[in-house]
Amino acid sequence: MHIRFDQAELRYGDRVALKPLTLSLSEPRIGVIGLNGSGKTSFARLIAGLAKPSFGKVTLDGLDTVADEKAARAKTGFIFQNPGHQIILPVIREDVALGPKSRGLGAADVDRLVDETLARFGISDLAVRRPHELSGGELQLAALAAVCVNRPQMVIFDEPTNQLDLKNRAKVKAAIEGLVEQAMVISHDLDLVEDFPRVLVFHEGTLVFDGAGEDAIARYREIAGC
Repeated sequence: MHIRFDQAELRYGDRVALKPLTLSLSEPRIGVIGLNGSGKTSFARLIAGLAKPSFGKVTLDGLDTVADEKAARAKTGFIFQNPGHQIILPVIREDVALGPKSRGLGAADVDRLVDETLARFGISDLAVRRPHELSGGELQLAALAAVCVNRPQMVIFDEPTNQLDLKNRAKVKAAIEGLVEQAMVISHDLDLVEDFPRVLVFHEGTLVFDGAGEDAIARYREIAGC
């Protein structure tokens, strides 16, 4: 998928969350790093259609995220920092089935898609579990299944390894690496994006570096003073 920002800016009242940005992206793996409040999540929310540009525009394969909102939003899936907040039904299988049902698919097709998607991420055994029974890593994978069952072209992760232990971090990292979809990863976990072909560094609402993972991390360390 080709993403383009044309002088896109995001404001919340008088506060500028993201300064005017012109940029094109199409890499299969894109990292986004920066200090807290740097604009990285605002940038990702504009792509996912969760925020609308105050000025300028954002397009996905030529679809304007405002004028073509529904079609553009269908191209992306967003996984929040706390994936438990986006799993809204009592049982994991029901939640994964929600998207296909909303598209009007028949029961047999819904069941097939849900089974395939749960198996794809190795979580078939979680199908009848409740969100509060799952570990952080299991919640990430359940949310990922609920997003990917809708066949987005890109999955956007907001701090996917935040507060995960080593075992669950490894599971989530492997799931991201195995995606056939494009992935955008916003993270303070620098090892997660180190090998990405393109990593963006934001600082105070401005894109200050755009390049390969190792170089981007070096620039980020300069900004952070460590």
